[in-house]
Amino acid sequence: MTETDYARAEVAPVVVAIDGPAASGKGTLAKALAKHYNLFHLDTGMLYRTVGLKALEKQIATDNEDALAELARVVLLDGTPLPMAQLRSDEVGQAASQISVLKRVRSALSDAARECAAHPPPGYQGAILDGRDVGTVLCPTAAAKMYLVASPEARADRRYKELLERQPDTVNCTSYDQVLK
Repeated sequence: MTETDYARAEVAPVVVAIDGPAASGKGTLAKALAKHYNLFHLDTGMLYRTVGLKALEKQIATDNEDALAELARVVLLDGTPLPMAQLRSDEVGQAASQISVLKRVRSALSDAARECAAHPPPGYQGAILDGRDVGTVLCPTAAAKMYLVASPEARADRRYKELLERQPDTVNCTSYDQVLK
């Protein structure tokens, strides 16, 4: 191969997978690494929340697997900013939890995440995915895999601070001890 051939050769995007339980720091680490290494960041939990939000907006029942699987197939991974305040709401979180158990929805969103890992948006050197089962199910051949752990107390503290930041009025109805449970 000549130098020109090497320059023309397509380089596979870097894929990094970060797994771990809720509030273990996956998102914080993924965002920092994505920024530092110019990687597209995909929080796979946000895919489920996006479908949950769209289902609520379209008044699709969270047990309507056919309609939700079709909705999941059209979730776009183009880097467009998402309405984070809405996506992080309790109502959307509950909808996401209910739809996440539907096999065809999981399949469609898994396919979308794999596509994002294999073909990140233009301008990125690769992708970093964080969520559950990312390194084992979604990207088993990722160049780097991490599994984060944190004590229940550290996770509860992180989640409580996150709740207070997102919803300051929560302090009146939610305590650290409630989050720890």
